[in-house]
Amino acid sequence: MLIHSPKTEHHVGGESRLVPLFPELLPLLQQACDEAKPGAEYIISRYRKTGLNLRTQLLRIIAKAGLKSWPKLFQNLRSTRETELAEQWPEHVVCAWIGNSRVVARKHYLQLTEEHFEQAAQNPAQCAQNPAQYPAATGGRVQDVTPQECLENADFQCSTGPSRPVHSEEMGGTGLEPVTSSVSSWRSIHLS
Repeated sequence: MLIHSPKTEHHVGGESRLVPLFPELLPLLQQACDEAKPGAEYIISRYRKTGLNLRTQLLRIIAKAGLKSWPKLFQNLRSTRETELAEQWPEHVVCAWIGNSRVVARKHYLQLTEEHFEQAAQNPAQCAQNPAQYPAATGGRVQDVTPQECLENADFQCSTGPSRPVHSEEMGGTGLEPVTSSVSSWRSIHLS
């Protein structure tokens, strides 16, 4: 699927990007294609009008489904999908598909989920056997330790990223891609 991107078209190669049609989406697009009028240029034409407020439409759909809306509707949908894809694909691939940089993805999109905690709690030995090196902050300095060393030494404050603690954050309430982070809650993980 070719995505045109007016927001980034001024960057070299940023005018568009190719995104695979994921299995969850393909049947819905196929149905829309089958229901489109013969010769139609677009298979989804209802929401192509300029000035149409998609947020209002999405809020109506959420209410009709009996669900509660969330902050930053579209950004958080995108964030959820980027997090799901990051579980299966390398970060640079996911960022190319989603259309953001690794820095933006890490700061605003990738999420720590309850499933991550559940998986770690169910099999801590597997987490400890991960061969990757994890930085740990002690006494204001950073040193590399293995996950096993981290588990064995309660003085370490371990993290899964190169320079930040594991945390979950809730998106702020304004803007599609905020200039500054609007984090309302943090949860750091300390091994003890």
